[in-house]
Amino acid sequence: MTKAELVSTISNKLGTEKNETQKVVEAFMQEIRTSMYNGDNVYLRGFGSFVIKTRAAKTGRNISKNTAIEIPAHNIPAFKPSKTFVEKVKTKVAIK
Repeated sequence: MTKAELVSTISNKLGTEKNETQKVVEAFMQEIRTSMYNGDNVYLRGFGSFVIKTRAAKTGRNISKNTAIEIPAHNIPAFKPSKTFVEKVKTKVAIK
C-alpha cells in the first residue's frame, strides 16, 4: 500500500476530503520524524514503537580499493510492532 492508497482508504472510511486526509497523514508522519530527530521514541499502544537504535562502530571493506574503513557508531530509526500486531499478522496473513 502506498501513501496515496492509504490517504484514499482513510478518506473513504471517514467521509472526508482527500486533501484534508493527506494533510493529517503528512502531519502525523512529520510529528514522528520530529520526535525522533529530537532523540525521543514514539509509542503507539496496540500498533508499535518507532525507536532509535544505536549501531556499534565496526570495520568495513571498500572492495573497489581493497582497503579497510572504519564505520563509526551511529543511530538509526527502527519500527518495533506490538505483540498483538505481530500475532494478528501471523494468524491472518497467508504465506506467499
